Amino acid sequence: KLILLGSFLLLCGLSLFAIPQFDKIKSDNTFAQEIQANGLPKFYHAFTHNELDYFQFYPTLNQKIAEENFLKQFQPPTLQREIVSENPELKKNIVLISIESLSADFMEHYGNTQKITPFLDSLATKSLMFTNLYATGNRTVRGLEALTLCIPPTAGESIIKRENNKNKFTTGSVFKSKGYDVKFLYGGYSYFDNMEDFYKGNGYDIIDRNNFKTEEISFANVWGVADEDMAKKAIQVMNQEAKSGKPFFNHWMTVSNHRPFTYPEGRIDIPGTAKSREGGVKYTDYSIKKFFELAKKQDWYKNTVFVIVADHCASSAGKTELPMDKYRIPAMIFSEGFIQPQQFNPTMSQIDVMPTLLGLLNFNYKTKFLGQDVFKENFQPKAYIATYQDLGLIKDNYLTIISPTKKVKQYSLKLQNSQLQDNFKLNYDEIPVQKSVQNLVDDCVSAYQSVSYWLKENKLNK
Repeated sequence: KLILLGSFLLLCGLSLFAIPQFDKIKSDNTFAQEIQANGLPKFYHAFTHNELDYFQFYPTLNQKIAEENFLKQFQPPTLQREIVSENPELKKNIVLISIESLSADFMEHYGNTQKITPFLDSLATKSLMFTNLYATGNRTVRGLEALTLCIPPTAGESIIKRENNKNKFTTGSVFKSKGYDVKFLYGGYSYFDNMEDFYKGNGYDIIDRNNFKTEEISFANVWGVADEDMAKKAIQVMNQEAKSGKPFFNHWMTVSNHRPFTYPEGRIDIPGTAKSREGGVKYTDYSIKKFFELAKKQDWYKNTVFVIVADHCASSAGKTELPMDKYRIPAMIFSEGFIQPQQFNPTMSQIDVMPTLLGLLNFNYKTKFLGQDVFKENFQPKAYIATYQDLGLIKDNYLTIISPTKKVKQYSLKLQNSQLQDNFKLNYDEIPVQKSVQNLVDDCVSAYQSVSYWLKENKLNK
């Protein structure tokens, strides 16, 4: 049996080299390409390059038609656009806090009764809160991609983990063009998930576990230092930046709300030894509260805008390929004396958060972002959600999903009965439709096809 197994594995390996590499085959005949390029090389290529070839596996439209259909949501309807504000630019400091695995339904606003996010719930009442916002994926690197590149997800892994991940048009590049210091803060070692390579390759300075002295660490686990330790370090970093006289943009990715859910004892009423998800959430909430308590004492606080948003939900399993309730995340923008408390209720995507922030700052800039400022007249309520291979569009009370082997599925969305306030109702019944709404299928295909093509052709670079 061992000999047979060894022979099989050897033949599989040889097959990768026994035929021409599929990505080098040139033929106008698709069938001929399929005959030459067997499944193993394709699988090997997808595995080693962290991406699936959209044009090989997914439904397509004429490229020109796809791009025109996707870009019609923007004004002007072009990939590169110029955003012009009628009001003076506001050079406020920006702190973006992306919270590990914070599902919307952990917050009391969304019906949770465990009181595990007391600080965030209180902050939400003083903030611009986006009540119906969806993460693009179910991994941290997907959330970081959405907040940094502001583009829909693409088949395969996040851009962060791919080879061609540098010199992109990013939120950081916009702030740098305005004279900001730009940093990425992470309590672990940022080489994890290729974050260091991505952020350094896109002009960010990095503060991670390597920047901590031993005495600055009260607690650490496999993911990094405790969030409260990074909160204190972040204050140190921002104080130094403020002394330079330049505004700063700092993106802090938290780590504590992650298995094994361990944290320092004595901070919250759930012991760290419990290793519970509820404890991880409540400790993260505690750490963010401590950060704000320290920030309020700093001279730069009143000139700072804080953006708080989850990277993704805590779990992704559901009844369908893309269960919507497993993508809904909380997001809010807070700035004392600047942002008026209010709720924004239309459906929106994680990729809309930063374009909306830039709009609130009245920034004039050239953009290639594919998210929208939700306060502009041309905003279209919608959201993009995806796994490694299923790509979905939420729009007009339908969820459209395209998958490998060029599959298309569509679900009608029916709001379930709920005791929650209208703005915070979470769950929809996803009812399969017999005949798809074609214009929504075209919108879904147009979005994912266009982004895949632009990435392949480096059109989303600076």
